[in-house]
Amino acid sequence: MLAPDARKKAPTFSTTQLMALTGLDKGQVDYRVRKGDLPSGRLNSTGSRREFTLEEARCWVRDVRKEELRPEGAEAVTIAIGNFKGGVTKTTTSLTLAQGLNLRGHRVLVIDCDPQGSLTTLFGLLPDSEVNVDDTVLPLFTGDQADITYAIRPTYWDGIDLVAAASFLFSAEFVLPAKQSKDPKFEFWNVLNYGIDPVRLDYDVIIIDTPPALSYTTINALMASDGIIMPLPPNALDFASSAQFWDLFSDLTTQLVKNRGGSKEFAFIDILPAKVESTDQASLVVREWMAAAYAEKVLPVEIPKSMAASTSSAEFGTVYDSSPGNAGTRTFKRAYEAYDRLVELIEDQAQTFWRKQLGA
Repeated sequence: MLAPDARKKAPTFSTTQLMALTGLDKGQVDYRVRKGDLPSGRLNSTGSRREFTLEEARCWVRDVRKEELRPEGAEAVTIAIGNFKGGVTKTTTSLTLAQGLNLRGHRVLVIDCDPQGSLTTLFGLLPDSEVNVDDTVLPLFTGDQADITYAIRPTYWDGIDLVAAASFLFSAEFVLPAKQSKDPKFEFWNVLNYGIDPVRLDYDVIIIDTPPALSYTTINALMASDGIIMPLPPNALDFASSAQFWDLFSDLTTQLVKNRGGSKEFAFIDILPAKVESTDQASLVVREWMAAAYAEKVLPVEIPKSMAASTSSAEFGTVYDSSPGNAGTRTFKRAYEAYDRLVELIEDQAQTFWRKQLGA
């Protein structure tokens, strides 16, 4: 669907959709269009419907929601999406969260740290043919680059930038320990953390998609982050794997940080119930385990396992990429509302993080 040179296109927005994004009623939208201080969009061929590009819609949102955005002087909140297992919706969660926060006016940087490049593919790029070494975090890990700015590129989605990934990123798993063995003072776990420092004031949110393993790259992503989101389907094997993940991560941070006199704190750690089938009785038991094990860390939203999400993924997109024709279906609405709720919860945590940064 992407080869040889097709490019993804951002959605357009009707007046009704713009009203939903901004919270304005039709009279307020019509008034601002007449006033001319915000983009007026364009009328369709019959003159019966006004449409706005993503960039135009974001201008409206940023104007209306300016009090909800990152305050001046605060740094971007950095969020890692992590889990041992593959197929738990890490990549879909990364892109959907980025798009949802972007539609609320936030400027987002997405860093793909998974050598499989699935997130890069969802942005409409073919990792094997369209991504070079200098488009990835690898030169940062090898020491050829001092910070991440060299690899940042714009995407089809206005306000979301990307650091891509491709299969050669696997070599980071050899480069980082080799540098550590040569220089005992080298902090391999902090390379990405230091590398994104120069851009923390350029974005509101930085989202890092991680490989399905507790690798050197994953450790870098987690240690660079202010918050962690673990998508977790409610089945027994995934639950058991999640427990192992936190156990190993705790051991590693103790060895790498605490034993060296350092410290690492997270503003939030979230468990996101994902691929939830409400009619599956077995999953009810596992959801009880999740609630008992993770308590308040379990987010009060469940991402349903739905045909809408599967269809969007098959088309290299998310529910926010979907065409307006899908919006009326019941399964699409369920998925859309669930992701909207997730975005709302993460935005609340980001705002708390920014206020704490500024001592408010």
